[in-house]
Amino acid sequence: MTDATFTAPAADDRRFFRNLATGMAFVLVSGFVVQLAMGRSSFGAPLIVHAHAVVFMGWVGIVLTQVWLAGAGNIALHRQVGKLAAIWALGLLIFGTWITVATVQTGRTPFFFQPQHFIIANPLSLYAAIGLLVAAYILRKQTDWHARLQIGSFMLLMGPGFGRLLPMPFLPPYAFEIAVLVALIFPAIGILYDWRTHGRPHPAWFWGIGVVLGVVILARLLAFSPVGEAVFDAVVTGTPLAGTSGLDYSPPPGPPPA
Repeated sequence: MTDATFTAPAADDRRFFRNLATGMAFVLVSGFVVQLAMGRSSFGAPLIVHAHAVVFMGWVGIVLTQVWLAGAGNIALHRQVGKLAAIWALGLLIFGTWITVATVQTGRTPFFFQPQHFIIANPLSLYAAIGLLVAAYILRKQTDWHARLQIGSFMLLMGPGFGRLLPMPFLPPYAFEIAVLVALIFPAIGILYDWRTHGRPHPAWFWGIGVVLGVVILARLLAFSPVGEAVFDAVVTGTPLAGTSGLDYSPPPGPPPA
C-alpha cells in the first residue's frame, strides 16, 4: 500500500508530522489552561474527572513522545513506546465512556449540549479515534499511511480542547459538530503539505476526514431517533434524571461566588 511518491523525503515528512502533532497538542492543552485561568474550572471535580484527565493527558504525552522520537529518527524506541500506547488506548476507551455516562447521570452535561446527543456523539467520536488508531497500527509498516492515520485519530480527540476555546454558548444546536469539525484544519494542512512536497495529497487524509464527517452525521441521526432516546433513558435509569427528556438543555451555570 505504500506509494513511493510519499517515501522519498521521509525525514522531512517525520519533521512535518512532529510539528503538526505538537501544534495540535498545544491547542488541546490550551483549551483546558484557558478555562482554568478564567476560573471556569477547578481541581474540585469528582475523582472520575481527575482519573479521566490523567488518562487523556497521558495520551497527549504519548503522542508527543512518539512524534518526537520518529522525528529524531529513533524508530526503535518509537516502536517500544508504541506497545505502551496500545495498552493505554484501552484506558481511553474505558475512561472516555465512563466519564460520558457519569456526566449525563449527574446532570453535568455542558449546558450547550443536549444530553441525548452528548451520550451518543461523545463516545462515538472516541470509538472512531480508536478505530483510526487500530488502522494505523495495522499499517505500521506502511509509514505513509501510519503517520497520517495517527494524525486523523488524534484529530478526533481534539473536540474538548476546541470546545474550551470557542464561544460554545452561542453555537447550539450545532455546538458539538462545530467543536469537532474545526479540527479539520489539521488534515487540510496535511493535504497542502503533501501537494507541495509530493505533488498530490495522500488518500489517508481523506479517510480521516471521512471518518470525522461520518461521526458527525451518524451521531446526529442516532441521537434524535428512538435509538438515542432509548440509550439516554437506559443511562439515567435510577438517577434523578429518570423520566426527563434528553433533548432539554441544562440551565447555564450561575455566576461564580463572590
